[in-house]
Amino acid sequence: MVQEKNDGINNNNMNLLRQHNKPALSWELKIKKKVRTIPSFLGNFRPAVGQCCHQCTPDSLRKNLGKNSFLGFDNLLDVSETKTRYRGWLVRRLCCALFVSGLKVFGSPAGDRMQRICQSNRVREALAAAAHPEGEICQERLSRLTPFLPLINTCISSALLRFTGWAMLKMFASVFGSIQVNLNHLSALHKASREGSLLVYVYLRQSSVDCALIPLVLFCHNLRVPYTICPLHVNSPFLRSVLNKLGVVLLPSSVSTELDAEMETLYSPVMTSLIGELLHEGQALSVGVSAVSGHGGQWLARIRRLIKDGSVPDVSLVPVGISYDSVTNTNLQGSTQVCLRSALQWLWDLFWKKPEGSVRIHLGQPFSLKEMCEPGRCRVDKWLPLQNLLLPVILNSRVDDMYGKRQMLWLLPSFECTPELSPSEKDVCVAIILHLMFSAASCKAVMSTSIVASLLLHRYRKGVSASTLCLDVAWLTEELLFRNRDVGFGGSLVEVVHYSLSLLSPHIIIAAVPSREDPLIMSHPSAAAALHLSHLAQTVTHAFTLECVGACAVSAMLREVVFSGVSSRVRTEGVEGEEVKDDMEFDVVLCQTELTERALQLCHLLPPGSMPPCQSSQSFALDAIDSLVRCGVLITEENPAAAPKCDFWKKESSLKWTTTDDPYHSDSDCEEQDLWSYKISQPSRCPDMLFFLCSMLAGHLRTLCWTTMALDIVDTPLAEAEFVRQIHSHLWNTANQKKQYYGERVARRRRHTLLLEH
Repeated sequence: MVQEKNDGINNNNMNLLRQHNKPALSWELKIKKKVRTIPSFLGNFRPAVGQCCHQCTPDSLRKNLGKNSFLGFDNLLDVSETKTRYRGWLVRRLCCALFVSGLKVFGSPAGDRMQRICQSNRVREALAAAAHPEGEICQERLSRLTPFLPLINTCISSALLRFTGWAMLKMFASVFGSIQVNLNHLSALHKASREGSLLVYVYLRQSSVDCALIPLVLFCHNLRVPYTICPLHVNSPFLRSVLNKLGVVLLPSSVSTELDAEMETLYSPVMTSLIGELLHEGQALSVGVSAVSGHGGQWLARIRRLIKDGSVPDVSLVPVGISYDSVTNTNLQGSTQVCLRSALQWLWDLFWKKPEGSVRIHLGQPFSLKEMCEPGRCRVDKWLPLQNLLLPVILNSRVDDMYGKRQMLWLLPSFECTPELSPSEKDVCVAIILHLMFSAASCKAVMSTSIVASLLLHRYRKGVSASTLCLDVAWLTEELLFRNRDVGFGGSLVEVVHYSLSLLSPHIIIAAVPSREDPLIMSHPSAAAALHLSHLAQTVTHAFTLECVGACAVSAMLREVVFSGVSSRVRTEGVEGEEVKDDMEFDVVLCQTELTERALQLCHLLPPGSMPPCQSSQSFALDAIDSLVRCGVLITEENPAAAPKCDFWKKESSLKWTTTDDPYHSDSDCEEQDLWSYKISQPSRCPDMLFFLCSMLAGHLRTLCWTTMALDIVDTPLAEAEFVRQIHSHLWNTANQKKQYYGERVARRRRHTLLLEH
């Protein structure tokens, strides 16, 4: 946590709220007397996001220790004469052009890069391996590199970069209301740039706009604009030429997807040599990693190989978190096919578009990749296939394999069959990718629309009154700040909620009931609305991952109690309970060991990037149970037969002594294991928090369950594309059947409720 200063961020958000000139809702008058301000910090301190990992990179963390003074935010779109060296009425009209002309630009010509790449050993060996058995002459071998010439000759033109920077500031002003950049770690980036460190910016792919936002942020703050790895297939030769002169590395024109490019023989060695030459020139890189498919992680593996081979001394990785207020057509991940007509159509639509939503960008602290790869730093004990981790659970046998980590070699599609990489090197590369995915997701600020979407989707699926929603937004904001997550909003409670509802209006229903003064707000029952709200709520779910895992573990144990037909009090010593008659009284006592085992099993089913790979699964499971105690869902209950925790004399007198020559002797044998048990409680601020947390992870677990059931229906073997299509079709049909079943029950309840109200 860093000390907060008056940076004017709340004023910027207030101005953005007033841009939506919509009529005020009637419930504003009711709670006008109770208006409270939602701070974006607790007390006088703001969450310090983007910190280095204390276990994997302690030296990098030590360099930035004590430099956490809060520097505020900068709105890129708020360009005024104060950002230039000039003053006057003419400057106020030309301030954007003057601001761009005064920025520092680092040009980067291609030079003789093509010759250096052709002479590299990696490319020579690939050309020799791809030659025909009878052999080819050198000129014919080099002709194989013709499709890669535009990629190798990618450069950064200073004049074109200035013009594009001015055009992007004008263009984004028509798309977003503001683009707020956290200035905390920019000083560390300036220092690293002056010292000659090679910077690699890593972000999670959410949209095609991400590739443009990071270079724009660095350009506006006098930092070196990076070469951007952009997995787009651009058909237009004119667009390809312009993007190549802006440092954008596109896919080859002969392939349509990133996976197809990785399957080519020469693509991987040529791209690895290109990355090495760019780093030798002192250039920065920008790499995006997909949180769903893991595409983009192969670029980090290439950098890791260059460091191991000694081609590059070291690089500094910078995780970047980008948060959007709304998911519009301009920032949705769609097709990777881009042509000149589609680009012009998108630009034309911008002229008729009203600015909507805001963007929050957090740049993390740079840390050394070489330090992270040192032995004992980013250490993963066991990488095991998922079946090895779950089979002991299915067979009801306890083995040590259940404490391992799930193997995710699919994050490296191009390196999975590469003989040069040993299994240990693959594990290190996968651990680096997972760690950066977790760091980039932790850097993301939680927007107000994400909080409202999470509440409507996971807590109030049947609807909620406006006044109750306002109170829950304030409560959830405090919980997020307590978990060291930054929020991307500020201002009065009513205006924040009103602004969020205006952005979510196409996907929610606001109904005015005559018998109620507050309107009823609920999510739209369509599948598109559910996907939209679920996408926005992912940042809230990531912040509560520990609590969600612990809550699902508690739910699993309660489910076993209900279906076992025994007493509601769970005993850990094999005592059989009495049969349950009528309604169950949930005075349940849960054992810590069984709860930890359930949480450990759930850890293996989490999506990639939900937990750091340097933390063991058992430690994560224990933290998940402890997090429920901190938030009040569980209450610790000591074993009445055991000695009190403060009775040290009895503990000392009950030590067990063993001979020192025992080969199986351990100091832990002399200690008594603490027997902890927990009882379920209801927090005062959120009595149904257990169900709220379970609902956050229920969608992911339900999808895994339905997919597992579909494996018995799908005829294998099949091609990957056809297999994915059939799985998606089964999931869609199953969701529609469940929706129809639950929809009939909800409709009956709504009819009964309306009859009672009238």
